[in-house]
Amino acid sequence: MRSTWALAVCHHDRLPLPFVSITIGLTALIAIMQTFWYRGGDERWLRLTKFFGKLFMINFALGLVTGIVQEFQFGMNWSLYSRFVGDIFGAPLAFEALLAFFLESTFLGLWIFGWDRLPRKIHLASIWLVHLGTVFSAFFILAANSFMQNPVGYTFNPTTNRAELSDFLAVLTNEVQLVTFPHVLMGAYMTAGGFLMGIALYHLRRQALDNGPDVSMYRKAVRLGAVVSLVASLGVIVSGDLQGKVMTTYQPMKMAAAEALYETRSNAPFSVLTIGGLDGTNARPIIEVPGLLSFLGTGSFSGEIKGINDLQVAYAEKYGSAELTKSASYVPTIWLTYWNFRLMMGAGFLTMIFAAMALWKTRGEGVVTGGIWKHIAIWTPLLPVTANSFGWIFTEVGRQPWIVNGMMTTATGVSSTVGASSVLISMVIFTLLYGALAVVEVKLLLRYIKPGAVPVAAPIDPADRSDDAPLVFAY
Repeated sequence: MRSTWALAVCHHDRLPLPFVSITIGLTALIAIMQTFWYRGGDERWLRLTKFFGKLFMINFALGLVTGIVQEFQFGMNWSLYSRFVGDIFGAPLAFEALLAFFLESTFLGLWIFGWDRLPRKIHLASIWLVHLGTVFSAFFILAANSFMQNPVGYTFNPTTNRAELSDFLAVLTNEVQLVTFPHVLMGAYMTAGGFLMGIALYHLRRQALDNGPDVSMYRKAVRLGAVVSLVASLGVIVSGDLQGKVMTTYQPMKMAAAEALYETRSNAPFSVLTIGGLDGTNARPIIEVPGLLSFLGTGSFSGEIKGINDLQVAYAEKYGSAELTKSASYVPTIWLTYWNFRLMMGAGFLTMIFAAMALWKTRGEGVVTGGIWKHIAIWTPLLPVTANSFGWIFTEVGRQPWIVNGMMTTATGVSSTVGASSVLISMVIFTLLYGALAVVEVKLLLRYIKPGAVPVAAPIDPADRSDDAPLVFAY
């Protein structure tokens, strides 16, 4: 029971993910918009840069504090796990803090305060370096997470009962890492593209209905967001296909659980929709694609996918289990893996459809006016965020009962002195805290989204500014 609650908190800490994915992708889009302004001098791109820069800083400021909780969780709820993998996790997480986060935070400060103090080229380089810092940060954190999915680059010390780092390069080039990193990065670009497109669609519709003067500006923003979201979605599909094949190699139980496939099959089908029990034991497919699961896992429509039952027996023999009881099961929660896998894909495909619709509708001098676009403007920023969240839930739940795949189970990684009631209380507190932060962020975003991209004065040339003039917060 205690490990179940601890696992719930561990997964609950994934909830700040929308902050991260928006931050990574939006820094790239802001850098692109500022580059357009720098190269062409078009005031509309400057207005959009300042507008979305303000929204980015709201998201960044609130997202920054949410990661602090995880540090306390490692030491308090997961002390045995932290002791076991601390030597491995120390290196990539240190690089993330000392290289990535410092790079990101330093140049973000220069970008915020340097509009009138830095040459335009240096100021533009600052926001690109901020984006580079977010990418590095994602890379090093995912390297640590990929070790949990596929442990490499370590030696086990039986004296201390710890995994010790022996090859840092192997950790960074973990085969799981090499497919997970581009998948997550493309997901972040898709999320930010949907965020940009949805907000711009809202203002484009208002401007078109009121014959406003900024129709062309918001059309540009819609098309930029739609292009980025559509291209990134294609990148998500390609990288996700590669990830599925790597997952089948190193985590075959997760792939079987994604389809609730209990018996080993060649030409294994993929069910788009089923009815029946949530665990898939008596499910009846309504829409099923023959051989698709085999292709996702092996690259061949006739490839063999190991079933849950066979894998359970094989794992019990390999890792030990006299009786195949629920507590000794190597099967994750099937309904969570099955439906999160489909919800992830469904939200992603809807994002692609909306992006394609927006590009078609705004071609030439086209605008959006119909009532359906009001709903699309609301859902477009939300769909890729939910797709990211569903994907991470699938990734972490599908790995269970392992906290480090094949090495340490979740039940053996929790702190021995922390009871279920303590973990439950902390989970309730975290839920309330994150809920309050979510309300604050949504209210702030809505407050600053509503006015739109207001006219702004072009930054003063630093040569015309006194050296004694104070730094000014540009937002």
